[in-house]
Amino acid sequence: MGLRIRQKKKIALVLSGGGIKAAAFHIGVCMALKEKGFKFAGGAKEFVRRAYPDDDPMTIRVYVGSSAGAFVASILSAGYSLEALINAFEVGLGQSPHFKGDLVGKLRPITYGDIFHVNKRGLLAAVPNTLLQKSIFAGGFEAFLKSRFKVNGLFTTKGIERYLSQHALTYNDFSQLGVDLFIVGTQLNHTRKVIFGNFPENSKTDRLKFVNYAHISDAVAASTSLPPVYAPYRMDNPDGKDMYYFDGEIRDTLSTHVAADHGADLVISSYSVQPYHYTEEVGSLHRYGIPVIINQALYQVIQQKIDRHITHLQEMKSIYNAVDGYFKQNKLPEEHREKVLEIIRQRVNFKPNVDYIYIHPRAQNHEMFFADHFSLNPKILERIVRIGFKSAISSLRHHDL
Repeated sequence: MGLRIRQKKKIALVLSGGGIKAAAFHIGVCMALKEKGFKFAGGAKEFVRRAYPDDDPMTIRVYVGSSAGAFVASILSAGYSLEALINAFEVGLGQSPHFKGDLVGKLRPITYGDIFHVNKRGLLAAVPNTLLQKSIFAGGFEAFLKSRFKVNGLFTTKGIERYLSQHALTYNDFSQLGVDLFIVGTQLNHTRKVIFGNFPENSKTDRLKFVNYAHISDAVAASTSLPPVYAPYRMDNPDGKDMYYFDGEIRDTLSTHVAADHGADLVISSYSVQPYHYTEEVGSLHRYGIPVIINQALYQVIQQKIDRHITHLQEMKSIYNAVDGYFKQNKLPEEHREKVLEIIRQRVNFKPNVDYIYIHPRAQNHEMFFADHFSLNPKILERIVRIGFKSAISSLRHHDL
């Protein structure tokens, strides 16, 4: 089915997590979007106002990111080009950042040091109490682990925060941007999804917390803190309390609702998860060992969550259109039709004017499945970028774009 792009008022790009592999996939997706005529607005308010007129229907003005997607979204919203983003993931090929007017220049390449900042404090704190006990296994091995081995992560995302704040983001406050940027995290000591952004005030519900006091770099660092590899990320709230956050996809794999809730009527969502599908060339995963089998199990769980999310939206749209069609076909009173439709919209938070495009690897992209999540090898990343590009072209073609 074709989408009437020029009738859309606000386009959003939602990027999921999945490590460096996901970031490379998103870059490929963005390259395909650019080839199809989409533009990526970003930078300070005044610059966006001059460079991206409101009457340009192909401009992306809303970014939502989780984990690795949060990093890519923050770079795009800052006004960097796709070429600069590619340079950032080509170790040794980039240059120091420079700025020409309001246009952001090149990015310094990301290193393993930026990604894997050792959690020295957590590791060293566990050693003395563990070694000085006369009977370290008193109470059982599990009790020992709980009481003595209190390392909250092997690494921290402070290196990522430092990279963004010192080498990438000229504007580190959400309110300074001329576009909407939302970073998704999870509250450690609660069950809430956390959305960082330029909100009028901090607020919360039983399921969501809206935070406006974080810097962009801190929000990204919080969203990328995937346990147990990374320790939860600490922030001070306005009351001076320590708040801890971690990975943005713990609760929801896709956060397309964030874009729709903030005015987007076309939501383009990119996610890199695709469980392995059997091929003669690769064979059965049972021959590849525990890490690969665990990866398949996690991917299947994530894929199920994504499918439920997409299916729910499709079912809501089907129900809404069926009710709307019934009233029209039977020539029932217009005021009753609109009242019933309004009840549906409010009760299930359904927005009938919003269209969604989902971009993900195809089943035959088994190379994507086997690729290392945290490799900075340029050759590997280039292949993943190509997979993202081809996946996006295929999905966009399905929508006659």
